[in-house]
Amino acid sequence: MKVAKRYLIFIAVLALMFCGKFYIMTIDASSLNSFRGGELLDEVWNPLVAEDVNSSLLSVFIDNHEFTNESTRLYMDGERNIMVPISILRDSMNCSVHVYDGNTVLIEKHDDSALFTIGETEAVCNGKQRNLSSAPVEKDGEIYISLNDLTEVLNYSSTYNPEQVTYVTADSAETTSVIPTSYDLRKRERVSSVRNQLQYGTCWGFAAASALESSLLPEISETFAVDHMVLANSYNVNLYDGGDYTMGMAYFAAWQGPVYEKDDPYGDGETDESLSAAYHVQEMRVIDGKDYEAIKTAVFLYGGVQSSLYSSIRSAYTSDENYNRETTSYCYIGTEKSNHDVVIIGWDDNYPKENFNVELEGDGAFICQNSWGENFGDDGVFYVSYYDTNIGTHNVVYTKVEGTDNYDHIYQSDLCGWVGKIGYNKDSIYGANVFTADGDESIAAASFYATGSNTSYELYVVNDYKNTASFGNARKVASGTLDQAGYYTVDFNQEIAVDEGERYAILLYISTPDSTHPLAIEYDTGDDALANVDLDDGEGYISYNGKTFTDVKEKQNCNLCIKAFTNDR
Repeated sequence: MKVAKRYLIFIAVLALMFCGKFYIMTIDASSLNSFRGGELLDEVWNPLVAEDVNSSLLSVFIDNHEFTNESTRLYMDGERNIMVPISILRDSMNCSVHVYDGNTVLIEKHDDSALFTIGETEAVCNGKQRNLSSAPVEKDGEIYISLNDLTEVLNYSSTYNPEQVTYVTADSAETTSVIPTSYDLRKRERVSSVRNQLQYGTCWGFAAASALESSLLPEISETFAVDHMVLANSYNVNLYDGGDYTMGMAYFAAWQGPVYEKDDPYGDGETDESLSAAYHVQEMRVIDGKDYEAIKTAVFLYGGVQSSLYSSIRSAYTSDENYNRETTSYCYIGTEKSNHDVVIIGWDDNYPKENFNVELEGDGAFICQNSWGENFGDDGVFYVSYYDTNIGTHNVVYTKVEGTDNYDHIYQSDLCGWVGKIGYNKDSIYGANVFTADGDESIAAASFYATGSNTSYELYVVNDYKNTASFGNARKVASGTLDQAGYYTVDFNQEIAVDEGERYAILLYISTPDSTHPLAIEYDTGDDALANVDLDDGEGYISYNGKTFTDVKEKQNCNLCIKAFTNDR
């Protein structure tokens, strides 16, 4: 009987367990969150997923630009959003990215704009409030934004593959242009103050300084000395002589400037050549003549574009058949060459053609900052028609400006910069400059000019250079392609050690389509303005095939525009 009773109790327990199991299995899933602690499920689960993702190789593809958590500081946060540093967004998404007051980020592309604030879970997107899945954060001096949120704002299509730990996003907008129909840097606090060149021929210096200042805004506000740029460069010019954008490029590239206006005030005819550069300009892009789309994109992404036009008026108080003072609009159509530099700070595709004194085929104008004081135009700014003969013909934009701690030393022999070109009547050439190390250093980078669009390059280092046979020991350190002409600094894949007193060479192979002279050189043209060219400060070689090298002084009596940058060891 005891056995039978125990058996009946066992059967009863099994029945209860079965009923309980059946009940649990038939619970509606929607009721799970009502259980105590159910609402904490995501808070527990998501960080675990993020931890697993961050410990793996996380790959992010933004418009075919690849980033990983090994090469770039990106990560998945506790909300399972991919957080990316805003420093990678401009180049990867081809968008305008700027920080205001240290904590607010404005991102623009096409006709879309988004204003993010550190720590805020709401953003202002196209003028409307929008909830974010993750608030922007600041880590180690870098601002991070949720790529998930940003791509939704900019109408990107995105996919995430958890098995491959890969996030892919691409612009799905119908238009290929990243820029809106009108844009004005003044409305975004990205224009420096208007100044007055007075009676001097220094428009080129003011345009260069203002464009450089614009490229730093709104994050950094500076005023640079035009006196120093004009009088302390390697050209033999004074305040009255005039100049052009290539002179400003050479001055910046040589680390001769910029210096602060307060340290070298304008217009006194004196300068202090002992002043050191406040910043190092490492990249300047030259935009092809009349490529209006490229000019607008440069303004949108980087800031003011230094350009030139023919000015038939000479002061803030004059007007003629080309300038309408009432509408502050200008258009010259004729054969005169450019004689005045300005800064393009915006555009309006619908600016009425009727605002100009001359009859035009269509609407549209650039918004330009002048250097004739605030009494000219609209507080120093005026409109120049797209149909003007010269505007947009010669253009430069300052695209990489770094602190003076980026490299310890610069080695160069081309203080006057890109004066001419050399080649073998084909689109490629090898060029090399030989330097002597001043101390125990590591070569970190090299710079050169791309003299045309779509230039491809390869950079090599030759240690312990003795003679041209040493080029056979060249070690490849970098390669790539440059879409636009200009001055570029390329960091090496790894730094190369050199000892004090060691002679070393930077060897450059460069190829520029449709060019017969692809390599930039400095040489004495015989013009008094170039009297300071020093052909004894360099040792350079060129080659047709990379095997047989010729001294450039024997070939052309010039210096090659190739620089080296080193750090102390």
